[in-house]
Amino acid sequence: MSDIFSTLNPVQREAVESYQGASLVIAGAGSGKTRVLTCRIANMLAQGVAPSSVLALTFTNKAAKEMKERIMSAAGERARFLWMGTFHSIFARILRREAERVGFTPSFTIYDTTDSRSLLRTIIKEMKLDENVYKVNDVHARISMAKNNLVTPQSYASSSSISANDVQARKPHMSQIYAAYARRCIAANAMDFDDLLLFTNVLFRDCPDVLQKYIDKLHYVLVDEYQDTNYAQYLIVKRLTSERRNLCVVGDDAQSIYSFRGAKIENILNFQRDFPECKIFKLEQNYRSTQSIVNAANSVIAQNSGQLRKKCFSAGEQGEKVGLLPAFTDQEEGLRVASDISDCIYGAQAQYSDFAILYRTNAQSRIFEDSLRRKNIPYRIYGGQSFYQRKEIKDLLAYLRLIVNHHDDEAFKRIVNYPRRGIGEATIARLEEVASQSNLSLWDSILSLTPEQAELRGTAYKKVSQFLLMVDSMSSAAVGQEAYELAYAVAQQSGMLAELRSDKTIEGLARLENTEELLNGVKEFCDRYMEENGTPPTIAQYLENVSLLTDADKEKPEEVNSVSLMTVHSAKGMEYAYVYVVGMEENLFPGKLAMMSGAELEEERRLFYVALTRAKVKATLSFAQSRYRWGKQESNSPSRFIREIDPAYLNISAMSPDEDSFSQDPDDYTGEGFARRSAKPTLARPAHTPSHAPMQRKKSPLSVNFTPSNTDSIAVGALVEHKSFGRGKVLDIEDAGGDVKVTVDFKLVGKKSLLMKYAKLMVVEKK
Repeated sequence: MSDIFSTLNPVQREAVESYQGASLVIAGAGSGKTRVLTCRIANMLAQGVAPSSVLALTFTNKAAKEMKERIMSAAGERARFLWMGTFHSIFARILRREAERVGFTPSFTIYDTTDSRSLLRTIIKEMKLDENVYKVNDVHARISMAKNNLVTPQSYASSSSISANDVQARKPHMSQIYAAYARRCIAANAMDFDDLLLFTNVLFRDCPDVLQKYIDKLHYVLVDEYQDTNYAQYLIVKRLTSERRNLCVVGDDAQSIYSFRGAKIENILNFQRDFPECKIFKLEQNYRSTQSIVNAANSVIAQNSGQLRKKCFSAGEQGEKVGLLPAFTDQEEGLRVASDISDCIYGAQAQYSDFAILYRTNAQSRIFEDSLRRKNIPYRIYGGQSFYQRKEIKDLLAYLRLIVNHHDDEAFKRIVNYPRRGIGEATIARLEEVASQSNLSLWDSILSLTPEQAELRGTAYKKVSQFLLMVDSMSSAAVGQEAYELAYAVAQQSGMLAELRSDKTIEGLARLENTEELLNGVKEFCDRYMEENGTPPTIAQYLENVSLLTDADKEKPEEVNSVSLMTVHSAKGMEYAYVYVVGMEENLFPGKLAMMSGAELEEERRLFYVALTRAKVKATLSFAQSRYRWGKQESNSPSRFIREIDPAYLNISAMSPDEDSFSQDPDDYTGEGFARRSAKPTLARPAHTPSHAPMQRKKSPLSVNFTPSNTDSIAVGALVEHKSFGRGKVLDIEDAGGDVKVTVDFKLVGKKSLLMKYAKLMVVEKK
């Protein structure tokens, strides 16, 4: 018994001992909630509670496995009989036992997302609906949300408000699709993941004898991460605990960040209303982070009105203040973060694995991947693919590859029917057979065919020929065209942008953002190439550059000592010694859409709270004064969340003193001073295709009055500024075949050799 309590603080111990009745354990970040849950269950078993009467629900199998192993080490083999697992695994277990009561057999299949979307695609085709209107991902998301809110097909069809919403969304046949999908799943003896919760609720609602059986069996229910539960999960738990009311929920409303998945923060906020007799335990001691980090996070989350108030504290060392890394461009932001990591590794003798870069959207990873590669810093992408491995990125690059090289069969197969143009798999298979027999590329084998040949008849031949003509016309346009202009034209003329913009799901918006980010990368490459070479690059030159990047991007499985890159959502539950929260700008973090709703803005603030509290030793925030949006640089204001940090815990003075256009006064980043700076108007994102005229890069000078100096005034030893590379020292000036070449050692990017007439350098300090 003493071993169970030996590692607990007084509040944790009280939460472990008081296991009878309803309990709300409000667990701040890093406060040891898993320890409390495992010790509570171990104590219950030690007090004689039968393990088979305990139901413990988690959100991941990993969490359930780790908890059970810890309980077994404390309570022995009896812990094997606990009902412990994820919501879906536990209720699938119940449904298999009771399947006939809800119209299935015990051997029912569980469809994953791919299975569900494949079936929906078939139904949409069979109903002869427009697949550009009824996009499978969107349809699946709408049905999933309905099920999470316990809206059955019958309820869906009878709801006038749902019907009106579908009509407004140009999807009036959603009800019929949902009904057909449900019928086909039953006919196939299959449930999807959402059905596991929906049918458990149906079972308990329609079969009171079954509900009573499990009420009698499961005397104690414990729920981890209660703030992440949806309505379906909430109602199951409420029904199971309706008699004994032995329910313990553990969670932190300040870390509720999954409303887009259906999570209801109201479940934890209203727990006291559902169980007015509940005991409340506030785990406020943070065992993870320094005092400065905890205090900074407290000052931010205090701005939220909808919360269960607590005051987290750290008994650890004071630690460094939250750092700021301001940058003039998004490129420089990446370089500054990479340089700071490099300096810290050598200065603090830290490992690469001690560092994490957290961003709001996956699209932001590209700049940091590029910057880390330049510094030879190994990294891993968590919670998502490497930027250049994402489908939409590979699709657009495949178009560009096929334009440059018609014989690239892999690029051909990838895009011949994307966006959909009616060229089916059977047609592609026949083309591959012809190409193999004639020892030709797919492109040449098509050119060798005639409309009468059996391998490709009628409309199939016409559609493939139209695709070849489209690519050929793009190839002709590529001659002499600047890479960015061509890439944007291809994205538009191929139909990719229209396809991506029409998908309004969370995943669809992310894919559009990623495509935008790739185009931003092409534009950056063009600007940099022009500055360094004086001529615009071709698309072939860009592809050579990006091919080198993707080759270097291949991760070695054995390489575990790496910097972690991930979205803030993916970082929940993780911790690192050094954390960089990047892109801290208005309209990015918080996002533009979030600022239209008070509730969504509060969730964005909770997301930032999660990001800050991942750090154990130091947290650093970075932001850019300008950022590429669809090939144009736009001005940005620092995020309001920086302003909300108590200035006592924010290290303004850590910024380099030569950054003239960034204020060194903390008041300019907090309070009214910050508000004035943030009130500057920003450029609107273009809602239309840019003109065919080359897009000029918006200047973002390092000094307020940046003006390129006369080339005659630039001498070896002078301190100069460059609009993209920052400040540096002139090392050498030499004649290069009639042109003058200047070599500058820039602080951020190292040595660069530039043609003097194109360099546009400003002398800051003469030799």
